[in-house]
Amino acid sequence: MAHCYTDTMNKRAPMQLETISVTVPEAATEAYEAALATACASVGFFRNDANDLWRVEGVKAVGTGDTALAAALALAEAATGVAAALQRQPTPAEGWLAHTRASFPEQWIGRRFAIRGTHITGPPAPGRITLTLDAGLAFGSGEHGSTRGCLRALETIAWRQPQRILDLGTGSGILAMAAARLLHRPVLAVDIEPWSVRVAQQNAQSNGLSHLVHVASGNGWHTATVRASAPYDLVFANILARPLCAMAHDLSGHLAPGGRAILSGLLRSQARWVLAAHRRRGLRLERSVSEGVWTTLVLCR
Repeated sequence: MAHCYTDTMNKRAPMQLETISVTVPEAATEAYEAALATACASVGFFRNDANDLWRVEGVKAVGTGDTALAAALALAEAATGVAAALQRQPTPAEGWLAHTRASFPEQWIGRRFAIRGTHITGPPAPGRITLTLDAGLAFGSGEHGSTRGCLRALETIAWRQPQRILDLGTGSGILAMAAARLLHRPVLAVDIEPWSVRVAQQNAQSNGLSHLVHVASGNGWHTATVRASAPYDLVFANILARPLCAMAHDLSGHLAPGGRAILSGLLRSQARWVLAAHRRRGLRLERSVSEGVWTTLVLCR
């Protein structure tokens, strides 16, 4: 189960890849995910039910980002008190791409959405909004609970017809594209990672949504374009618990009266912590959506 869909590795260029991983308790997953993300464009979580530990893993080019990775792992250990040995395993590039395609079948999510890779042919499912992601840029099956939760939450508030929409930390652009297609409204999508901005732009173009999805590079609420376009009727933030809490003040200040925020990237154990931070800023819980161990919160002002 992958935490995000994008990957920047050029599928046409021969390269040596490796899978890196750590095994940690649930409380340390967020810090170690952030550490691996310094070197890997995509990071996945896998729970071992036998011992209740989590394997956090990602795929990267051999020798790329090792210095930053070592520093980030040291910070994760200091922050959590959990020392986790880094495991490395060679991953053939061609085999990785084949595995990625095989593990990325079309996914039906909620009542309205279907997500498929470009390797899937055939007519789209009737009655569903079909969004296509390049399998060469997609890590995992598209089944991650945080994304599914966001899409299901979007369905529940679509009838309100939000006008000004923001997707913070857009990644592959999947949520921005879903909102644009469902609501027929422009969406501002922002990400701090240049590779993510490029992938989201490519995905918007390939899905015929470039006229509605504007992708910008920026650091969340500090981005001038984000501030200038506020207030928002709908904000997506499918990121991590800690940055969500840190952003609670800015979210409340830039959400229009009656606006909704869809927050995800949260383990069930983190939802109460994130909700408390936003309640202190005057937001209230409208509903929550559960997908396995993941929780999505719909907050309103």
